[in-house]
Amino acid sequence: MRNSEAHHLDKLPSANGGISRLAYARAKEEGIEVEFLLREAGLTHQQIDDPSARLSVRSQIRFLELAAKALRDEFLGFHLAQKFDPRTIGLLYYVAASSDTLEEALRRAVRYATIVNEGVVMKFRVGKDIRIGFDYVGVARHSDRDQIEFWMATLLRICRQLTSRQLAANCVSLSHRRGGDTSELDAFFGCSVMFGASVDEVTFPASIGKLSVVGADSYLNELLIKYCEEALAARAVKRNSFEFRVENAIGLLLPHGKAQAGEVARKLGVSQRTLTRRLSSEGLTFADVLRRIRADLARRHLTDEALSVSKIAWLLGYQDVSAFTHAFKRWTGRTPRAVRHGLV
Repeated sequence: MRNSEAHHLDKLPSANGGISRLAYARAKEEGIEVEFLLREAGLTHQQIDDPSARLSVRSQIRFLELAAKALRDEFLGFHLAQKFDPRTIGLLYYVAASSDTLEEALRRAVRYATIVNEGVVMKFRVGKDIRIGFDYVGVARHSDRDQIEFWMATLLRICRQLTSRQLAANCVSLSHRRGGDTSELDAFFGCSVMFGASVDEVTFPASIGKLSVVGADSYLNELLIKYCEEALAARAVKRNSFEFRVENAIGLLLPHGKAQAGEVARKLGVSQRTLTRRLSSEGLTFADVLRRIRADLARRHLTDEALSVSKIAWLLGYQDVSAFTHAFKRWTGRTPRAVRHGLV
């Protein structure tokens, strides 16, 4: 990688690229033209072939989206999580696997997750149940579907593997939407998965925290924690641009028709004037961000045949289909129905 490219990557949230490499291998097995997918995602063969090379999280999300479409597998991230060896995650897996109890393992996985992927920050809470939340940093949440489903499924797989028990989640909430049959996910997680939620979160009964980890090694764990702390310090999570914080707030408010500047500012804990000023410092306006996220989501939703055009209009915060259609034609020069059916 050229120095300029490496410098650019260093400014972005990066990931170890394990999910991309799994998707790449699956695509090659199926005879997919992977060169095109890599080029469209801004990745190279050299990055994929080098297991130590870190990838831009945004490029990883884009590559997974393209691979899922090429493979005609709308649950690609979830399916990839079923078949890989969790030990390939490396240090993060082993610091969890050497912990004494599952709660300790989960706490360590949450603390050190950014070593693997800087674009996702996990949160851990214990009360009546155990809650693990996922926040996006420096990446627009609405752009992702496969990566977060991979993370959720992998988390449960590891919990089952560490305890040798067929554990089930109490609740799984994902902020992106799906309109088709999701019974496969429900069966895996042991609960009805909620899409279009206000948070990305999985909850477990509090009692599972006391379960012993099979093969726990307190001496090894102490050593691995030291390595993890050093890795965490060396790879501090980069602060996301204000644009992405605004995008992620808008994405949650759109279906409720509340994606106005004042409401977004309130969600972010700033005044509307500050919201305007900070976006302006990045060369943006609130209308710019709102228009882009609506256009991106519209294209994504139109690929889901289970979502009617009227439902998509509602999801994007439009009061009726005609308003959505007029806006979509301004963005693309085509109607939503023409794009859905591949018409020129």
